[in-house]
Amino acid sequence: MSQHRVKVALTISGLGRLFGGDLSRVIDAAQVADAAGIHQLLLPDHLAMGPRLDRYPFAAKFPYPPEEPWLEPLTTLAAISAVTRDIRLSTGVLIAPLRSALLLAKSVATLDVLSRGRLDLGIGIGWQAEEFVDSASTFAHRAGRMDDVLRACRRLWEQDPPVSFSSPSVEFADLWSEPRPVQSRLPLWFGGGPQQETVRRIAELGDGWLPLGQTPDEIGAAVGRIRTAFTECGRDSKELAVRTTLGVVHSSGGTPDLDATFAPCDELATAGVTMVSVTLGRLAETQADIESVLGEVGAFFA
Repeated sequence: MSQHRVKVALTISGLGRLFGGDLSRVIDAAQVADAAGIHQLLLPDHLAMGPRLDRYPFAAKFPYPPEEPWLEPLTTLAAISAVTRDIRLSTGVLIAPLRSALLLAKSVATLDVLSRGRLDLGIGIGWQAEEFVDSASTFAHRAGRMDDVLRACRRLWEQDPPVSFSSPSVEFADLWSEPRPVQSRLPLWFGGGPQQETVRRIAELGDGWLPLGQTPDEIGAAVGRIRTAFTECGRDSKELAVRTTLGVVHSSGGTPDLDATFAPCDELATAGVTMVSVTLGRLAETQADIESVLGEVGAFFA
């Protein structure tokens, strides 16, 4: 198996068990990941949790209880950016329709500036109706709202001001929103299944795809369609990024088996995957394990 055909990302979730009452230790874990040479660090997003975890659509069971803590990702990544140097910062995924266009554009641009251009923004529409309490963004219309918000963000980030924009749910005229991102095109990675709407959204607005629960064959077929859509939009299909999550395999002694965990990487790379992510809460049993296990992961992909 080639260890260099894909890069490795670390998802920081499962905070309750690992960090208990001191969630600031997430910053320490990020520093360890940076020093270990892990390419990307990502944080999930939930503004609140409701009781209906049985509605989670991506697995048989939502992996955390309602009381699990979820740090606001953009705020946390800003803190992480101050103490890291090389690791790229991402979300997996930020629920974009919960944010207003101007606030999202400003928060994201600020984070990209403070991190000196290290942001890869993972975006999704969310699955939990209880989070959509703002009448300006309803659960039923969240996909259209997300498209409007991100088109507006792209306009504010990339067009010389003053900027105007009009859509069904976002409208403004003659605005300056400074600073703009360091990156001339801030990468947007979209979650979603391999439906045509996802393909269209990535080709129009995005730079990457975040498949969840698809087989390598399913990923490969969808990647082919996205690359075709890139070409039809006049974009270079080779620039498409794809990140998927791997389950951590444990040995009979309970320690992570990295050879078994990363065994699918070669097949996934052939399907078009450019990065795999593993979850810190599955790799490390305790805080004391974090430095050694992340060192091993970094060495595996060195």
